[in-house]
Order: sequence, then C-alpha cells, then structure tokens
Amino acid sequence: MTLPQSPVAAVTHPDPYPYYARLVADRPLYHDPELGLWVASSTEAVMAVLSHDACRVRPVLEPVPRALLGSSAADIFRHLVRMNDGASHCPLKQAVSATLGTVDEARALELGRKWARRLFEELAPAALPGGLTDFAFRLSVHGVGELLGVPEAHLPRVADWMRDFVRCLAPASSPEQVERGRVAAGQLLGLFREWLSARHVLPEESLLSVLARELRRRSGGQDVGDAVAANGIGLMSQAYEAGAGLFGNTLRALACHPEWRERVSADPGLLGNVMREVLRYDPPIQNTRRFVARDDVVAGEQMKAGDVILVVLAAANRDPRVHPNPERFDPFRPDRETLSFGAGVHACPGEVLALAFARAGVERVLMSRAPFEPLTGAVTYRASANARIPLFEPGSARL
Repeated sequence: MTLPQSPVAAVTHPDPYPYYARLVADRPLYHDPELGLWVASSTEAVMAVLSHDACRVRPVLEPVPRALLGSSAADIFRHLVRMNDGASHCPLKQAVSATLGTVDEARALELGRKWARRLFEELAPAALPGGLTDFAFRLSVHGVGELLGVPEAHLPRVADWMRDFVRCLAPASSPEQVERGRVAAGQLLGLFREWLSARHVLPEESLLSVLARELRRRSGGQDVGDAVAANGIGLMSQAYEAGAGLFGNTLRALACHPEWRERVSADPGLLGNVMREVLRYDPPIQNTRRFVARDDVVAGEQMKAGDVILVVLAAANRDPRVHPNPERFDPFRPDRETLSFGAGVHACPGEVLALAFARAGVERVLMSRAPFEPLTGAVTYRASANARIPLFEPGSARL
C-alpha cells in the first residue's frame, strides 16, 4: 500500500501507521516546506510543544478564523475554552472541568445506553444508507444535549445544526459549508441564549446550569451568558466528531481482531479496556495545531513568531519508546499513556463522556449480533485534516 503523501493526508489514509512510525523514527520534529509548517510526531516532541507557553491554540493576529467573522459562528468560537489562552482561558477551563466533573461514568453510560437503544431503533442502519454513521454522530449529540438540559423535542434539530456547525470549523471547509455553518451557529446560539434566559427554567442539575454557576463564581459577577452558551455548544461539537470516530474505530478494531470481539461478547466488561487501546491504536483525533506566539526554542528547535506546528497525536501514541511493540493491539497493555485527549493546559476534560457514549453505541451494535466480517474490508473516512471517522457504506454491516 502506498504511504500517505503528508501528515495531513495520513488522517484519512486506509493505514497511516507505517508512515507515522517513519516520522517518529526519522523525523520526530521537522519543518515541512510543502505544508509550510513544523511537524511534531514523537512523544517527546509532542509533549514539548503542548506544554510550551509560546505555543498557542490560535494565531495571535487571528483569534477567530476570518471566514467566520461577522457571524454567530464567530461569536461562539471566540468564547470557546479550547480556543483561548492566557488569562481568559484559566477561569473558563476551571469552570468547564468542574462542570464535567459532576457527571460520573455510571451516569454517562446509563444515558448513553438510553439514547443508543432509541436511536438504533429509529435509524434502522440496515435499511438506510449511512444509517450506522448517522447513528454514531447523533448518539453523542443527544447524550450531551440531554446532560446540558436541551429539551428532548429539540435534539433532532440540534443534531442537524451541529453537523453543519462542525463542518464550518474545519480548516478546509468550502464556502458553501462555511455559509451553512454560519446559519446553523445562529440557530444554535439563539436557542442556547433562550434556554439560559430568565424566561426559561433549566434543571438545576443540568450542565448548562452548573456551568453558568461555576463561571459566574470565577468571573467576579460579569455577564457570562454568551460564554456559557458557546461552551455548551462547544461540548456538543467536540463530542460530535470524537464520539463518532471512537465508535467507528472501535467497531473496526473488533472486526479486525475477532479474538477480542469474542472475549468482549463473553465478558462485556472488557469493552472499556478495548476502547482505551483504540484511543492509542487508532484514535479519532489524529492531530492538532499550535501557533508560535514569539521567537523561542521549542523542542530544541529555534522557531519564529507566526510559525505553525502540526502536532501528530496519533504518531506519538505509537512511539515505541513509550509503548513497546506499538503495532500490537493489546487492551491489557501496561502503563498505557495516550495523547488522544491532548496534554497540558488544553487537555480535553471530556474523556469520561466520550468513552461512555461511544461504548454505549458499540454495545448496541454487539447486541444486534451483526456480522463484523464485512467491516474488515476497505473503509472510507470522512474528509478531515484532523479527525479519523469511518463512513460505513450501505450494506457494509447487516444490522
């Protein structure tokens, strides 16, 4: 099989991992003149970049993508905790982390199973083209949406808008995708503002209510409404891609490793181990980016203000200096340290939710007794520069 042409093309390649292995071994940190950016692939280089205070999540001169300016998508983007650094990031991160900390694994899994059952029956993947993929995307949105306090009647529409909103945030979005995303962002922001207003009573235990209380406590009485709305939408948007990718890549892993599928069928408690290994072995989020804010030495290389670094998380997860025999799929791998949720101040705090909802979806597919053999063949991946999300073709699994 031909190797990918670049670390960006690797994200949706049928098997990018031999290519990643070469990067880690031969070029753990290098400047790619064709891409016009630095590429960090080894665990050491990735950790150095993610922990360096000169490496920001957005360019200093472009805190919001130009294509989004003048729209509700920009209003959401500028408040997202994962897109802010420095003084504005700290209270947001503390509030979001404290809010997610109120949801334990058992509660998230129970809610995931509820929506997995209902959505699986509703979407009937065997009869609808792309039904299994649609199930994967909607599952996390419905689960996170209910936790946030979104009224159930609104969840299908919110899932549709979330699809368009997420697509418009991608670096390579077409003008049509950006425009649809701008419209969807307006719908989402309008609804979330309404739910947070005095005219609408959210349950006290809903994550939107908790986030509002946590952020008000840390902001000195400032108006936090738009920051709460934006980060509620942000939680759903992150779950939309990461949840679908983890669900799909776990199905692929179980298809390609039938011995583990048999063991999980006999002992469902092993599924958690399998999914944590999937996060290392074939993660849903393959890379991220950092933008150098000042001239400085990063991971041993002199970099300039304005430089961009592609941080290849999926390659670092297979660094043999951290994970011996990284090509072996081993759910009982000792001392596993994955970077799939990032590291440093911008490490994603949503791991519990991502694992719970994806696990509920995989459990539902296993319960259907669908044949997994068709999933061992060629699979296409949704076009993306960052996320690895399999798109199951009609008839690929008779559910």
